[in-house]
Amino acid sequence: MNAEADALAAVNDAAKAAVKDADRKHVFHSWSAQELIDPLPVAGAEGSYFWDYDGNRFLDFSSALVYTNIGYQHPKVAAAIAEQAAKLCTVAPGFAVDARSEAARLIAERTPGDLDKIFFTNAGAEAVENAVRMARLHTGRPKVMAAYRSYHGATSTAINLTGDARRFGNDTATAGVVHFWGPFLYRSPFHATTEAEECERALRHLEDTIVFEGPQSIAAIILETVGGAPGVLVPPAGYLAGVRALCDRYGIVFILDEVMVGFGRTGTWFAADHWDVRPDLLCFAKGITSGYVPLGGVAISAAIAETFARRPYPGGLTYSGHVLACAAAVATIHTMEEEGIVEQSARTGAELLGPGLRAIAERHPSVGEVRGLGTFWALELVRDPRTREPLVPYNASGADNAPMAAFGAALKKGGLWPLLAGNRMHVAPPCNISAEDVAKGLAILDEALSVADAHMA
Repeated sequence: MNAEADALAAVNDAAKAAVKDADRKHVFHSWSAQELIDPLPVAGAEGSYFWDYDGNRFLDFSSALVYTNIGYQHPKVAAAIAEQAAKLCTVAPGFAVDARSEAARLIAERTPGDLDKIFFTNAGAEAVENAVRMARLHTGRPKVMAAYRSYHGATSTAINLTGDARRFGNDTATAGVVHFWGPFLYRSPFHATTEAEECERALRHLEDTIVFEGPQSIAAIILETVGGAPGVLVPPAGYLAGVRALCDRYGIVFILDEVMVGFGRTGTWFAADHWDVRPDLLCFAKGITSGYVPLGGVAISAAIAETFARRPYPGGLTYSGHVLACAAAVATIHTMEEEGIVEQSARTGAELLGPGLRAIAERHPSVGEVRGLGTFWALELVRDPRTREPLVPYNASGADNAPMAAFGAALKKGGLWPLLAGNRMHVAPPCNISAEDVAKGLAILDEALSVADAHMA
């Protein structure tokens, strides 16, 4: 038995070494200084877990990059992809094909309002690019407004719309983007003391910005319905309705970016459903296929679709509505319906993650705030709960980021894979995570936060 175990270990060691060697020699990684990173070689994944070649299993509280909404390797979706591959792997986007048509129908049925036309892209950033293009062509105006605390993607327009520090190395200052402050009561830029004050003052600031930029020059306002990368920023009641009203008043297209929060992540099909708000354009990706095959898109209102009824839309993609991706989308939506995954996400947030994270926060002074919905939460980590000084500075790296790095290492040592951003831990497990795995993850988090506590001022 020991000989068999030794032989298996040798095979795994050889496989791990080969993967790492090829990665180091040939893979160029996103957002990284290539010689300063050491990617973990992953051997497999299933459900809410993935594992390495040494047999270490990690409970994934990041859902990869917040997209494995139905977990890894769901058999229904994997089978649907295989079935479609055997039937028809691909066809040019100009043809009508059953998988693409059905995916569009199922998405349109679930989007808010009259977003009944679907333009397919390969990912979320391309969805944002095309939504902005549609808005500019529809209005004949050049400018687009976006929040400072935001992330909209890494392509040319999307990265300029983005408000966080990833924009800095890409900002051309010629993209026609105007940034503004959105509501965030914990770190209010408006000196508000209540959610109602924050909402009212944020809307006043937004309208002032519109007026001073010239409404006649503004094509669109784009917002993440719930801010994802900037820290799971849940808007106060009335804010999105207020933005909708401003857009109507000034003839501005309202774009919601639901790339991260669509398809069950916040406990509804789309996060907009929480506030009954209806955008003119809605961007989606990630959870539509649980990331199994890349797919994104723009859901388009009747008025904007009419703009291009007899006028060609000047945009397209070789793989728009890729057949394998659309088959994965159809299977993912059916699976979420059949298994009640959207409703499960809502229950998990209300009954397990929300109460559990708040209880943990009571025990750890490094947790300044807990916020979230469904299976999408964040812990704001601070050096001082009274002053709310972040545990690490904005855009920290190297030695400045040591407290968060130590905290992350403790989580991984405990078997939990985190999603860390700045001074925050985002808690975004698969939407169908079991109650037992939620409890396990929270226990690991509870223990690891003692490391963050030790780095307080």
